[in-house]
This record gives sequence, C-alpha cells and structure tokens, in this order.
Amino acid sequence: MTLSALLPTAPLPFLLLPLALPWGLPPLARRVAERVRPDIALWTVTSAAAALALGVLACLGALLLPPALALPPLAHLAELVRPLKTGPRALVLGAAAPAAGALAVTAAVAVRRALAEVRRFRAAHEDLAGLPHAGGLCVVDDPRADAYALPGTRRRADRIVVTTGMLRALSAPEREALLAHERAHLAGRHHLFLAVGRLAGWCHPALGGVVRQVSYAAERAADEAAARAAGDRSLTARAVGRAALAATGGRTDRPAFAPGAAGGPVPARVRALMGRAPTRRMAPALLVMALLCGVAGGSAATGLALLHRDVEIAQGDVAEL
Repeated sequence: MTLSALLPTAPLPFLLLPLALPWGLPPLARRVAERVRPDIALWTVTSAAAALALGVLACLGALLLPPALALPPLAHLAELVRPLKTGPRALVLGAAAPAAGALAVTAAVAVRRALAEVRRFRAAHEDLAGLPHAGGLCVVDDPRADAYALPGTRRRADRIVVTTGMLRALSAPEREALLAHERAHLAGRHHLFLAVGRLAGWCHPALGGVVRQVSYAAERAADEAAARAAGDRSLTARAVGRAALAATGGRTDRPAFAPGAAGGPVPARVRALMGRAPTRRMAPALLVMALLCGVAGGSAATGLALLHRDVEIAQGDVAEL
C-alpha cells in the first residue's frame, strides 16, 4: 500500500494545528519549573520550546509552498505537470499570507536581536581583556552591584564577572555562595539553554512566555549547586536575596544569555532554598508537556507528508485519488 493511499486527507489542518499548540506550553512549563528537579526542568522546558519552535517554522514554510508553486517559473523548476492541489484556493491563500508575514517578522526580529546579542557579547569580552583574573574570576571596579557568568569562546575562556559594588554588598560567606552559583552556571552551560529559549521565543509569541521559565529553571539549578557547595541552604538563600537587592539598577549592557545575580523571580528562588532540596523527577505537567510536543510533531509530520504527496501527484509520479 502506498503512502498516498494511507494519507487521503488535505494537509492544511495538520499544518495549522502546530501553530496553535504552543499557547499551551507556558502554563505547563511554569508547573514543571516549580515542581520538578531544576536540572530536569531546565532540559525538558528548553527542549519542548525548541521542538515547538521548529514545528512552527516548518509549518509556516510549508504553508508558503502551494502558492509559490503556482508561479510558472517555480512550477517548471519543480517539474509539475499539473497544478498543485492542496485545498480550496481561497483557504490556501488565506493561510499563506499570514504565514509569509509571520516568517518575515520572525526573521527580521531574530537577525536584529541576535546581532545585538553578539555585539554585547564581544563588548563584554573586550572590556575584560586587560583585566587580571584569578581562576576565571574578574573583579571590575564599578560601584554598581552586579555579578554574572560570561561564557567563553574558542579563543577566550569562561569568566565570572563581579563588580566591587557587589563584593561590598555581601559578607565573605555570601560571596563564596554567589561565586559557587556563577560557577554552576558555567559548568552547566546554562547560557546555551537561555539562548535556545530566546530563539524559540522569537519564533512564536506564546513561546516568548517560556523564556522566563527557562531562566528560572537555570537559576534554580545554579542555586541548588551553590547550596550543595556551601553546605548551607539558608546562607545561599540570603546571598541570592541580598545580591538581587544590591543589583537593582545595576549593569544592563551584558548579553541576555549571560546569567546574572538577579535572574529569575528571586522571591520564589529564596523560598525554594529555604525548603528541602527538590528531588522530584516527574510530574503530571511534564507528561502533558511531552504529549503536547508529540501531538505538534505528529501533526506537522503528517501535514508535510500530505503536502509531499500532493507535490508528487502534481508531478505525475503518483496517481490522484
């Protein structure tokens, strides 16, 4: 039995469904970030956002294909021997027009913001180029309180950046807890999760709401690592709270994917540190989130397969049903 016999349905509904499903992720991501062990929550929430973003981009691109292949030069290039039929013309064009606009806006926003982040990243490393460092720690003479983990490049090592204003705001044990927190960010490569979360957020408005949950999970993972290193959860909670209060009005020129001292909802982080270390690996919201991604992926794959079948029919390779 051929694929075309197994898939006799029009592709349009299957390509539209993955564009709506991302709206279900933000509340699920919030529950996962609150109830699941932070490192697991960070991986799952970021992966779900990335998977849904890829599905959105694939479906938007697929929606543009039918009207594009209606143009004689492209139809000839695709070796179509008959018009491509994917559904009512008005419906196909009605879906393709907003898809083209969404792709154009997404591309423009992604390029503009990505270039801005690259400029900030390079500027941050250039500012540190002439400063002494000990074990990757750079102390910047700045009265504004700030601390963040700056990932490295092939030619430049990772750096933990702390201002003199932040050092003055904390006691010696709190400084050690803060530095352990920033080391955990670098060891866990949390900047990659934050970058992927932001890229996904630029692809769909609903996924923009997940960036906060990715940031919260990354901060909570670093908080727990710092608490283990310090051997005192209350000390770590105090360091997090005081650092966040001191950092109010601090530096804002660092890259957004460089985790900072006041990242994520600080009151929630402090409350979590005042309780027991989280050990839960699974939650109903995590299972629902996996189901959401599975439905979106299955729908996108089905829509693309149906569209491929219609192209083969238009090429004369498969008999029309």
